[in-house]
Amino acid sequence: MRKPLMAGNWKMNKTIPDAVSFIKELKNTVADVKDVEILVCPTFTALYAVNNELKNSSAKLGAQNIFWEEKGAFTGEISPSMLKDAGCSYVIIGHSERRQYFGETDETVNKKTKAAIAAGLIPIVCVGETLKEREENITFKIIEKQVKEGIANLSVQEAENIVIAYEPVWAIGTGKTATPEQAQEVHEFIRKIYRQMYATAADKVRILYGGSVNPCNVSDLMKKNDIDGGLVGGASLKIEDFAKLINFAK
Repeated sequence: MRKPLMAGNWKMNKTIPDAVSFIKELKNTVADVKDVEILVCPTFTALYAVNNELKNSSAKLGAQNIFWEEKGAFTGEISPSMLKDAGCSYVIIGHSERRQYFGETDETVNKKTKAAIAAGLIPIVCVGETLKEREENITFKIIEKQVKEGIANLSVQEAENIVIAYEPVWAIGTGKTATPEQAQEVHEFIRKIYRQMYATAADKVRILYGGSVNPCNVSDLMKKNDIDGGLVGGASLKIEDFAKLINFAK
């Protein structure tokens, strides 16, 4: 049985005081939640402070990006050991915004994924098609390439411990959402590709949906067999909305 994961990607939002205040309230709001794993991914500057606030809480800490080298002359980058030192247990890799604005490729996603695993971090590897690609009916071709190249050359044990996030790019921050049926279709396809690559790991890997998840659609999405949680953007910035997503079954 795969434990659902609700991951809040705060993107470039919240100062350190804002982040700490949010976590204080979140801890009280979801203190009794046991059957859903909770993850928050603040900006780099807030990681250490948020980690301190998360102590004695079941919620986990993640980062929004990582570099594949441990140290060196890489201005502006952050290493796996630095994220571990700040208290992270997860890291988002290959988010569509990173691909669109900062040149992320399937090759760099693979290098970052391996670096994260080597450091004991759980990578959340993002895949997804643009609106143009969906309209051209090449969604599955795009997803297959991103999965096969982004998570290539792992052991079965490594493969079963990572997380995949399907994020249709056309549904991120637009208010548009893939229907539960559209989302399930791609999630099922991802698990099929995963099974071809890593056999039994496909039954254990969690696949999150990441396209404008909100309190109105989360219940229907989570009823689908291959949807194991959400990579949540805007709705993770408000306590009330994020709490509703975490308590999707109530």
